[in-house]
Amino acid sequence: MDEQVSTPSPQRVILLHGIARSGRHMRSLERTLVSEGYEVLNITYPSTRAPISALADFVAQASAEFTATEWPLHIVAHSMGGLVTRSFLHRHRPKTLGRVVMLGTPNHGSEVADLLAGNGAYRWFYGPAGQELITAQTLKPVLDDVIDFELGIIAGTRSIDPVSSLIIPRPNDGKVSVESTKVAGMKQHLVLPVTHTFMPQNPKVKAAVSRFLQTGSFEENDAPCVAEKSTSLR
Repeated sequence: MDEQVSTPSPQRVILLHGIARSGRHMRSLERTLVSEGYEVLNITYPSTRAPISALADFVAQASAEFTATEWPLHIVAHSMGGLVTRSFLHRHRPKTLGRVVMLGTPNHGSEVADLLAGNGAYRWFYGPAGQELITAQTLKPVLDDVIDFELGIIAGTRSIDPVSSLIIPRPNDGKVSVESTKVAGMKQHLVLPVTHTFMPQNPKVKAAVSRFLQTGSFEENDAPCVAEKSTSLR
């Protein structure tokens, strides 16, 4: 009798961009993960048109078929996408949730948002979600949820916005302070010399994301476990 060899189930990754961006901003990271064998769903959501809770519902609907499997499901989110992720997990947590990586997410808000929240142009451009980026915790009880999954966070220390950098406590990435990215219960926190805007395209960030999804650690000396199937979904 021929021996049957079972093929490991493919691991899946949802990518979520930040405010006023689109899935195109995550395309470089998407290509990297696809090349490593992950099925990737790179979602574009209307980040400036609704509050974060409604954006989480949008993500749930957009990913319903993608998440309805028994395969491990990871999430990688940039900036406000990390807050959308937390709301998504609060409201629609997948049964097979795997690891989560946040890139420069303002988990405790942004001082820049504090300064500009009352500005009409800011309110018009960034919409309801932009008002929720202030340092006052407006996302309760979402932000009170216990982190009971493997969460890795990457923060940056380089800035291309000297004005914002003067407002935000140092070190910061020009938009978010390193301290604001931290969350109680996170598994690992990595600080890299990268800017907020270009985190998803940075080679060091992409390598660190890959390591954490593979091993649950940002450390380079951990043995990788690469997924099997290569597919990109948008």
